Amino acid sequence: MFPDPVSAVSVAIFHEGRFLLVRRGRPPAMGLYAFPGGRVEDGETLLEAASREVMEETGAVLSNVEHVVDIEIVSEDHPERIEFVLSVHSAGFAGGEVRPGDDAAAVAWLSVDEMDRLPLAGSVLEIARKIAQAAQ
Repeated sequence: MFPDPVSAVSVAIFHEGRFLLVRRGRPPAMGLYAFPGGRVEDGETLLEAASREVMEETGAVLSNVEHVVDIEIVSEDHPERIEFVLSVHSAGFAGGEVRPGDDAAAVAWLSVDEMDRLPLAGSVLEIARKIAQAAQ
């Protein structure tokens, strides 16, 4: 029997027509571009975890955080096992000094068109397209 899935968060930060992405420096999805995020710590709400993870990975401060979707992510080693339940949020950029931190190898503000040419994790492009369209 497998352990319960780990609760995790990610945040699609949309600002001036671009999304803040990190290039992941560790598994899962190492080397791929993704929304900043990570594991929810004991006692944290999803919103607290989202703000903390974004600050640790990018230095960005969030505004108007809203839940978008929950995604089940299977284990890279055991495809029959759900390893993470990822709660994806959208948010605005409220400031901060953006720089890579924690397990982010790099950070970048990218348009949907620029994202389409990069190696992306999971459903990042699909979610970004929906958020960008809704903002028009």
